Amino acid sequence: MIKGVIFDLDGTLIDSMGIWYNIDRQFLRENGVDNPPEDISDRMKKMSVDESSEYFITEFGLSCTKDYVIKRIEELVRREYEERIALKEGVPELLDFLDEKGIPYGITTATYRSLAEAVLKRHGIYERFEFLLTDAEYPKGKKSPEIFLGAAEKLGLSPAETAVAEDSLHCIETALFAGFYAVGILDKYSEKDSKAISEKSHAVYENIFSMRELFP
Repeated sequence: MIKGVIFDLDGTLIDSMGIWYNIDRQFLRENGVDNPPEDISDRMKKMSVDESSEYFITEFGLSCTKDYVIKRIEELVRREYEERIALKEGVPELLDFLDEKGIPYGITTATYRSLAEAVLKRHGIYERFEFLLTDAEYPKGKKSPEIFLGAAEKLGLSPAETAVAEDSLHCIETALFAGFYAVGILDKYSEKDSKAISEKSHAVYENIFSMRELFP
């Protein structure tokens, strides 16, 4: 029986993956990489903030520091999170449903904490979550189950009692490995993985509000 939910943020609760697709390229171009690889955003999805910054420097021979990369990318996307990025369809309705059922929920994300807080507060839902865990607390990111296990501990639940809602295949695989109930949320920016996500997840939805069926 599922008693709690761990939500991903980008591509799951908020419609933001297209922003990152463009920002990666914008950053590389302004640092002299005229033709960024087409799959650069796919590579970044599997990395923590720290790892992706190091990767930019070593892979493309940039002369800047890792700290500069981290701060500059945050600057480039800040306005989007503070003013523009929308919630995914069905999110408010699902949170209302979970609250009515007394189902606790929180967020694990690879996004900068300041940006995550900004978009959640703008939409008036930040205070509804039990916690917001990021790479700052779990540097290994979602390639390791530690962040999910830490989230389950905060919910007071075992992995088997906890649904992990994710739009990225590698995150779903990590959650499955750790014994969680994996819920795939289909997003157009992970379309190439949609077949694998559908095959591996315990449940898969296009509209996140459909997750309510997990809580009869």
